[in-house]
Amino acid sequence: MRRTSALRAAVAALMLTVGFGAAHAVPASAEPSGATPTASAGLLDAMRRDLGLTDQQAVERLKAERDAARVETEAKRAAGDSYGGAWFDVRSGRLVVGLTDRGEEAEVRALGAETRLVRHSAGALDRAKARLDARSAPAGVAGWHVDPRTNSVVVTVVRADRDAPAVRAFVEQARGAGPVTVAETPTAPRTYAAGTVGGDPYYTGNVRCSIGFSVHGGFVTAGHCGRAGAAVRGWDGSAMGTFQGSSFPGDDYAYVSIHSGWWTVPVVLGWGTVPDRLVRGSAEAPVGASICRSGSTTRWHCGTVLGKNQTVNYSQGAVHQMTKTSVCAEGGDSGGAFISGDQAQGVTSGGWGNCSTGGETWFQPVNEILGRYGLTLHTA
Repeated sequence: MRRTSALRAAVAALMLTVGFGAAHAVPASAEPSGATPTASAGLLDAMRRDLGLTDQQAVERLKAERDAARVETEAKRAAGDSYGGAWFDVRSGRLVVGLTDRGEEAEVRALGAETRLVRHSAGALDRAKARLDARSAPAGVAGWHVDPRTNSVVVTVVRADRDAPAVRAFVEQARGAGPVTVAETPTAPRTYAAGTVGGDPYYTGNVRCSIGFSVHGGFVTAGHCGRAGAAVRGWDGSAMGTFQGSSFPGDDYAYVSIHSGWWTVPVVLGWGTVPDRLVRGSAEAPVGASICRSGSTTRWHCGTVLGKNQTVNYSQGAVHQMTKTSVCAEGGDSGGAFISGDQAQGVTSGGWGNCSTGGETWFQPVNEILGRYGLTLHTA
């Protein structure tokens, strides 16, 4: 990590520029602090390609999503026990908040949100999901999550296995736990680690993954990429660091401390598609918001947040509190950065599909990882 090209490679290894210290503290391609970090030409190109938006539509949507993220926190506080979840409505460009009681409607609307009367509170739906989390699911069940838009717990089953006795039994048990909606997916989710191949990676054993976000002292990534104590090699094969903590399944996150000669930078690699993205915080984007992912295999792709607090049932076991997106990913992208505007969102875990035909991907929220290991995000 002595030469300028190391940043790109290092960040490349990351999918995130997660400091792997390879380059310079602020890479030349990163946007200056005075720039508008959410409306660069490259980002607009990516949103046009992946979301079908014009440049003007993308600029307007990014601004509306920033406003919605702010309103969501305030609306949840104002609604209290009546809060039924919230989501960003693309058509209106506003946050929609579900309420079980019209008594809080005026106060929530005064914040700039729309409201919908719903039957179940977010707390009740979370409790119903928690009852499912305590169960073991068959392989034909891909996962489950609370969906504020349908005001239910959505159980997703693999289409080919939907009529399997074990799957049908799980769904029936789920309906007994609370309000449940059943959805289908074409294939089961899988993690996105990959065998050692050429490119811009970080390696542990014979596995290649992507760096997530720089934290002071190292970076965060996916737990299925390595166990605590495992050595990490950088993009150039040199000793880079050590997994200090790792959790998978149950969770899918890890913390890697880095050696001297490597340092952290608050950047997510744009791979030439967009300017490298400066990371300025970790405010959580609402359901429905646009989001982009950087990875060492498929590089930069965008989509939307489809759901939160989802349990994903991998073959290795269930992982909880995941966020579901419409962004594609492939092997080797595991651990890489999900970012919304200039706000860190999470690290890539797994999904289904690919970036040729499309698919869906889940990430582990970054704030949960920071809290678990007592880490501080490196921000610009």
